Amino acid sequence: MVRVATGMGFELELPESYTHLKLEAERAIDEILSDRPKARRMWELMRDDPEVNADWDMANYIAVAKLKYNDHGEIHAKIVAANALKMLRLLLEHGITTDVVRERAGDEDDAHLIVLAGALLHDIGNQVHREMHNVAGVYLAIPLLNRLLPEIYEEEEVMYEIRGHVLHCIYAHEFDVRDLTMEAALVGIADGTDMTKGRGRLAFDKGNVNIHTVSALSIDKVEITRGYEKPIRIQIEMSNSAGVFQIQETLGKKIAGSPLEPYIEVIALARPEKPPMDERIVHRLIISGKKLEAL
Repeated sequence: MVRVATGMGFELELPESYTHLKLEAERAIDEILSDRPKARRMWELMRDDPEVNADWDMANYIAVAKLKYNDHGEIHAKIVAANALKMLRLLLEHGITTDVVRERAGDEDDAHLIVLAGALLHDIGNQVHREMHNVAGVYLAIPLLNRLLPEIYEEEEVMYEIRGHVLHCIYAHEFDVRDLTMEAALVGIADGTDMTKGRGRLAFDKGNVNIHTVSALSIDKVEITRGYEKPIRIQIEMSNSAGVFQIQETLGKKIAGSPLEPYIEVIALARPEKPPMDERIVHRLIISGKKLEAL
């Protein structure tokens, strides 16, 4: 599973379908940040930065190659960033401001930068270990942000305050850590939206068969659009009712109790409606000790 590129370090071989997801996320980020110069500059810096790219690669190496989890590297980070920015745009269109704007500590451009950077860096701590990876991510992000943020902010105090917001996004993205800012909630909930069938397939193909991977394979599509009753709608299409577990345990826990809970509606649809049966994901299971093998 690990492809070693001479002179380039670790690179994981990911399914070709992931390329489309990556390009789609990058296009969304480019479009949303087109009129946000500070956030746009941060996107350009981080996208091409060797340390950021190495962080993504090593996070995937530990999460995927060693622990047999699904993708936690570059593509995941960019999908989360794109979805978080989509939700931020919808909030602003409805006149709902984030903490950095409400407290007059920054403007909407700063809010975009915080959400972007927090999303792109939220999982880099996985390279240390999955356990407490949000804490490790904070420590890894501090020197990185100290190096990149001066390219955008001239006033040091403002720069360090922006850094603090980004660090909170990284630390609080786990569902069992309370989000204290709107920016952090955007990153955490966006993390839970990356659960389409292509995202669960990798861990499943590597032999990690459990309710999480099977449920993830039931999710065909996740869309973030303007809501009918609330500013944000997260619409999920499922091919199998097992997807309910993924929605409840991954996305639902991140929304519940967060500052964004009043502004988000989640709609899950079972597709196709006909014939009235679920699509089989697992045809046969062989149980050997503690190990499940899907056939």
